[in-house]
Amino acid sequence: MRYILRKWGGITSVVFLLAGCASSAHIEKDDEANFSNYKTFAWVDKDGEGKNDTNRHNDLAEQKIKTAVIKELEKTAGWKEAKHNPDILLSYDVLVEKGVKETQNPVYSDPFFQYIYNPRTRRYVRIYYPSRFVGYDHQSRPSNEGTITITMIDAKTDKVVWQGWTMDEVNNKNLSSKEIQYAVRAIFKKFDIAKN
Repeated sequence: MRYILRKWGGITSVVFLLAGCASSAHIEKDDEANFSNYKTFAWVDKDGEGKNDTNRHNDLAEQKIKTAVIKELEKTAGWKEAKHNPDILLSYDVLVEKGVKETQNPVYSDPFFQYIYNPRTRRYVRIYYPSRFVGYDHQSRPSNEGTITITMIDAKTDKVVWQGWTMDEVNNKNLSSKEIQYAVRAIFKKFDIAKN
């Protein structure tokens, strides 16, 4: 029985640890927009160049972002991608910046024992001094911070009606598939708030 409780305790702590590591997402929406009127969407070509785009080395990342967004929109809102006359135009932006991550770790003294002579009993008494907080150890290290922003534009009014973004530390300059999926999922967890 103890083994089972210990195992479940370990699993629970891992779940809470992973939940704490999840990236936080933020949204802004147009309060006047009625999201129940929207059923279809299409992607905006960023450069307007299509196949002549000079930034072709990011095609794989672009494809992964679009796939993740389409999956989340179909799952959370029931919207479908449409090539002609869409209700919403989608665009995204990815920014990876180099920065410095500051961390503070508490520092504690080592516990120790001290022997003191007691003249009344004529013996040495051992006194235990517990560990004590002495301050913080400040460390800084280089890091990459990635931001994914997804924007929804009403196709009829050409007005931005919703925007969601998330920022998180990433491993390198290019976002991995997992990082993209976690970021898009975190953004669209807040999308149901936008629905009226």
